[in-house]
Amino acid sequence: MKEAKIMNPRAFARKKIDIVIGTRPEAIKMAPLIIELRRRENFSVRVISTGQHTDMLKQALDFFKLKPDADLAIMKKNQTLDYITSSALLGVGETLDSDRPDAVLVHGDTTTAMASSLAAFHRRIPVGHVEAGLRSFDMQIPFPEEMNRVLIDRLAKWLFAPTELASANLRRENAVSGGYLYVTGNTVIDALFIALKLHKEPCSPVLSPLAGEAPFILMTAHRRESWGKPMERICSALLEVLRRHGEFRALVPMHKNPAVRDSMKDILGENERIILCDPLDYPDFVWSLGRCKIILSDSGGVQEEASALGKPVVVLRGVTERPEAVEHGTAILAGTEYDRIVTVADGLLSDEKKYREIEMRKSGNPFGDGRASERIADIMAETLR
Repeated sequence: MKEAKIMNPRAFARKKIDIVIGTRPEAIKMAPLIIELRRRENFSVRVISTGQHTDMLKQALDFFKLKPDADLAIMKKNQTLDYITSSALLGVGETLDSDRPDAVLVHGDTTTAMASSLAAFHRRIPVGHVEAGLRSFDMQIPFPEEMNRVLIDRLAKWLFAPTELASANLRRENAVSGGYLYVTGNTVIDALFIALKLHKEPCSPVLSPLAGEAPFILMTAHRRESWGKPMERICSALLEVLRRHGEFRALVPMHKNPAVRDSMKDILGENERIILCDPLDYPDFVWSLGRCKIILSDSGGVQEEASALGKPVVVLRGVTERPEAVEHGTAILAGTEYDRIVTVADGLLSDEKKYREIEMRKSGNPFGDGRASERIADIMAETLR
């Protein structure tokens, strides 16, 4: 990985940085950076939570012993994209007006990140985008995340690309105009390494049937474009894979959204070999990633974590903004079609040689070495004037 070119970082008068998060993935991926920035004397860091997700976000922050300095608590039942966008834009804007930070840092592709970037831009407060440059090159997949990513990258002064490919995407788009572009690695790997070090055994009682050497498949699916018929096909494919491999169980942490939970409960709820549960605490989820045999997922972060662990991922999407995982060999695109999911998953479980080859690739993980937060903090110390 290309190192950030930082020479002799200097200590400046304490600079105020507001970090905005709203969802569990943002909390997980920004936690190591929050900790690193607060460790340094030249920064004063405030954490703003929009509360786009509530309990799931708190779970992640609790593990890292972090609390938001401001909580907008915007989450409500059946919230729409318009509601989240407008509420986050207004709430974050008012918070920035009262705090007047020197910079705002956001992460990834959420509606919280997009609205917060826009609020900062309206106030001429420079924005740093952690996990910049990811692209599927299809504005409809993932929706609305691809649009969010592109917009944030156009507004940001600091573009922290996790990989060389993400950096190349930004250069191709001429996204850097009077700002900074660095390849830093992904902070999700920083968080993963922290969790692996601190958490050895699961805490949730729902995981007790999987203790010991019980083989299981881990499945997560939540993408908006998979709601309805695609989710039904995904769940039916999991049933068929389990039918073919009678020694396996399946662990399915369900997203809080009713559009996801209803499909999963309807199709998977009566199968005794499937554990349906609420979203796991982050350390328990990391334990599950490390212990499962294969992963079926439409999550981008899971593709990165699985690469670091050498775990094969059947990607439940037709395209991915993490093509490095596919090129690395730990991720296989399967889409949401029943036959393709069954074929790929069955092949991984049936071919032990192929599985071992994938397992060995964790040493070449393309998403980072666990030092992304340190690099970003160095860059901010050098460039935030």
